[in-house]
Amino acid sequence: MVGSARLLSSNKKRVFEENDEVESSQVIKIETCGDLQAMTVQQLQTMSKQVGISARGSKHELVSALKCFLDNEKDGQNIPITSEMGTDDLKNTTSTSDAVKSSGKKAKQLTSGDKAQNLNLVAEVLTVQQRKTRGKPPTDDNANSVVDSENLKTATKPSPTKRKGSSQVEKEDGASTERVGFFQSSSEPWTILAHKKPQQGWIPYNPKTMRPPPLDDGTKFVKLISWNVNGLRALLKLDSFSAFAQREDFDILCLQETKLQEKDVEKIKERLLDGYDNSFWTCSVSKLGYSGTAIISRVKPISVRYGLGILDHDSEGRLVTLEFDTFYLISGYVPNSGDGLKRLTYRVTQWDPSLANYMKELEKSKPVILTGDLNCAHQEIDIFNPAGNKRSAGFTAEERESFETNFLSKGFVDTFRRQHPGVVGYTYWGFRHGGRVDNKGWRLDYFLVSESIADKVHDSYIIPDVMGSDHCPIGLILRL
Repeated sequence: MVGSARLLSSNKKRVFEENDEVESSQVIKIETCGDLQAMTVQQLQTMSKQVGISARGSKHELVSALKCFLDNEKDGQNIPITSEMGTDDLKNTTSTSDAVKSSGKKAKQLTSGDKAQNLNLVAEVLTVQQRKTRGKPPTDDNANSVVDSENLKTATKPSPTKRKGSSQVEKEDGASTERVGFFQSSSEPWTILAHKKPQQGWIPYNPKTMRPPPLDDGTKFVKLISWNVNGLRALLKLDSFSAFAQREDFDILCLQETKLQEKDVEKIKERLLDGYDNSFWTCSVSKLGYSGTAIISRVKPISVRYGLGILDHDSEGRLVTLEFDTFYLISGYVPNSGDGLKRLTYRVTQWDPSLANYMKELEKSKPVILTGDLNCAHQEIDIFNPAGNKRSAGFTAEERESFETNFLSKGFVDTFRRQHPGVVGYTYWGFRHGGRVDNKGWRLDYFLVSESIADKVHDSYIIPDVMGSDHCPIGLILRL
């Protein structure tokens, strides 16, 4: 397996540079579905992301996916077809709402019923002003204040260039800039209560209003981020990945579903993030380019382990464990039960009990944090359509019972649900039906912690505005 290595960026250029503005505009009109063929790959990718489907693949695959999306969406569902199509679209810092305002026009929307009935649909993509607002990179003083001599973070007042816990980067004068790169526009669909059968008192998750204030000055803490990236190589093609790291200013980043082969890891490291000097990777050897987990850290761990130490479980690269002074951290990607639930028995009778036993063994020496894609929506509040998914992988009675029995009943705390008992917040939206557009999702990603440190959790939160995967990142701030 791949061990620790220094992360050196082969491209030292920052995402933001001061006083650098670029404007570009383009009008694209689609008279028929066939006109998708006339679009560039970049334009097809941008439109795919706008409607919430996969932006990966060849031009032929992208055209086919968009046609399929238009044909297969449920009747009556409104699908935004306004898209920002500038020549530097994947790198700029455009807000969709601001672009529409600057154009003085209203975005057109068509229902999928209209699409099905009229193959001669007209999708008028508005002219948008695409503006890159670039700021200063972090100073050495800021970088040095992140980790103290014991490799721990100490709370300080937010710097004038970056607001702690904010979804936006700020200029020095305090005026917020537009969201960067693959951050979603200000439509914020996650703030709408989306659930087939909501219970009384349930409310939607809104990170702008539900996150606690920053910790007091001098409080030591660690900030963890976890993200199922659904393929790291494709994500790194977006310069916005480093902008995400700048914005979130995490100490440790846990990744799942990297889909890397061991031979690719060294090259990938060269394209990662400056300042994170420790990285630990495990890749699938039973099926190449599948699964895979990693942990990238500013803080040097005491030790590292790969897998569970059980041959039958360790060929798919699903676990990395780091030991720190006060806790163990596990980045995990739990096996999906699969189409036809073909791996359900393996998952609930072998994998889950083995992982739980491993965590309890670690817990004998210090508290444990398990994070990642655990592939289970535990309760009905954790999935948009519970009734329609009772035999879907991730929401079967067997998986939910196993989650309760092997983890929660053994003293591990679901930190988000503990902090937000009646809040509907999702972390996964399937590409196939564009569920992200109207927030029809699942909560599959978790931070589970030992009960002994549950009270030290300052914040357990979802970061729903980050695109680039069918999952969004989640975060945890733990007092030390």
